[in-house]
Amino acid sequence: MRALCWNAKNDIRCETVPDPSIEDSRDVILRVTSCAICGSDLHLMDGQMPTMEQGDVLGHEFMGEVVEVGSLDHVLKKGDRVVVPFNINCGQCRMCKMGNWASCLVSNRNGAMAAKQFGYPTAGLFGYSHLTGGYAGGQAEYVRVPMADVGPMKVPEGMTDEQALFLSDILPTGWQALAYCDLKGGESVAIWGAGPVGLFAIKSAAVMKAGRIISIETVPERIALARIAGATDVIDPSTEDVMERLKEITGGQGPDCVVDCVGMEASGHHGVLGALSRVQEKLTSTQRPFALEQMIQAVRPSGTVSVPGVYGGPVPVNMAAVVQKGLTIRSGQTHVKRFLEPLTELIQDGTIDPTFLITHRSARLEDGPELYKTFRDKVDGCVKVVFNL
Repeated sequence: MRALCWNAKNDIRCETVPDPSIEDSRDVILRVTSCAICGSDLHLMDGQMPTMEQGDVLGHEFMGEVVEVGSLDHVLKKGDRVVVPFNINCGQCRMCKMGNWASCLVSNRNGAMAAKQFGYPTAGLFGYSHLTGGYAGGQAEYVRVPMADVGPMKVPEGMTDEQALFLSDILPTGWQALAYCDLKGGESVAIWGAGPVGLFAIKSAAVMKAGRIISIETVPERIALARIAGATDVIDPSTEDVMERLKEITGGQGPDCVVDCVGMEASGHHGVLGALSRVQEKLTSTQRPFALEQMIQAVRPSGTVSVPGVYGGPVPVNMAAVVQKGLTIRSGQTHVKRFLEPLTELIQDGTIDPTFLITHRSARLEDGPELYKTFRDKVDGCVKVVFNL
């Protein structure tokens, strides 16, 4: 089969690889009908995440049709159309039973490696390094889905691939980021980054009835989409002082919640925060904490810092500001399964149209390497790439 494979930093290729096969009775094999390039995939392309190996199949946003099942009594049947969460869930461990699906203690077959770095195992992820299990991803013609009796959701009749695809990751991720803010209605929320997750965070804030939704972004195409998603205010850090504008918009109070939809590849090198960012980049050559530091400074006392953005290693955090201001920091990989049904209902009733941010489509995986570059470089107005296979 054809698949998009990681070979080295900045070296993504469309290659012929072996077809996947059933390895366990809980498995299914999907024929992938749609998949997407996620901003997190760019971290792999840029060499920001450890333990990638040559030939690893990429992709954790995908859906498709079941073509083979691991047992006759499997809950899924041949022909079922399903969307698959990016994290793999056993359904049986303590974390899964608590609904903390992204913290599954069993699904990461390299759990010992993760525990060495993080203290405990983390869930297995599709197409996202051997630290998270080394599972082949879904930017491919076919994919093996382990523990498929738990995570995948059957797509309702009448829902298109493009309506369902982002339930695999970025829509629940944006939603969880705002759910972590515990909005009651009327609050001010500032969201750094208007990429795909940032746009869904903005939309989620609007659905949750935030009062002021402030997007911090520099790219014109993304600013335009942020307004469509529901941003009431936009701050362009390339031309405006973010801190001063936030104070102005919030009447000097600061936003109630701030959301990091940028993560490890934030840009910005102004003032003291910029100096700290430059030092950290020299120390690790990967993590860029500028945006996170700015958020900690910007949020009001006793406010919430929500971090859906991905980090791949240590970053310096101003704990003095966190403690003295009494801040709450909430983060983590997304518990996708927790949000599948309610978000599906919001799509079905028209509250959320997930397709508004798709800018580039292809029917050929062979276009993948070039589209990775287009997405990374933010050229040709690229915000989101989808493959309809």
